[in-house]
Amino acid sequence: RIASYELAARMQVAATEALDVSKESAATQRMYGLDQNETREYGTRCLIARRLVERGVRFVQLFLGGQPWDNHSDIRGGLSAVCRRTDQPAAALVQDLKQRGLLDTTLVHWGGEIGRLPVTENHGDESKAGRDHNGQGFSCWLAGGGIRGGMTFGETDEFGHSAVVDRVTPNDIQATVLHQFGIEHERLEFEYNGRKQRLTDGRECRVLKELL
Repeated sequence: RIASYELAARMQVAATEALDVSKESAATQRMYGLDQNETREYGTRCLIARRLVERGVRFVQLFLGGQPWDNHSDIRGGLSAVCRRTDQPAAALVQDLKQRGLLDTTLVHWGGEIGRLPVTENHGDESKAGRDHNGQGFSCWLAGGGIRGGMTFGETDEFGHSAVVDRVTPNDIQATVLHQFGIEHERLEFEYNGRKQRLTDGRECRVLKELL
């Protein structure tokens, strides 16, 4: 019991230090956009992610709160605004991991669960037009962790609606990420709702060797 208390205390002290981005140089803080109002929130999260990885944390997940990507209206203004908040910090994270020798052993996956339809959802006002959900064709990107750089994989139809060449499913992504972690997705099981399940249950999938 004493050992458990000691571990809890050490974790709290270590977390406080890891989350203190003021210890970073001014140049690093600028690279992540901490000197700008638009990029400060997400930039801080990306910088904390790098600090956690640097200290051996094995899984880090980042979010941008408030569902700013769900552009059912005003996609012209809304999408560009949210990209201004995220593009610089996300690029800084990859660059920083690389310059510190961490990118080869860190897999960065950046994306969401859906894309947007290639038709407008204008609510009767063209100036406020948005786009509805599209789960048939959208993009994510991977960097580091044994992933080939400088390439694209897959194509949509001419309308940008559905993937038609080298189709990839979410389960393919799961299988590929697990493979890069050294885990066989067919053998990783967990108990849920009274039965053994896998992250890649329910659909045929494969490791995307073309990306490695």
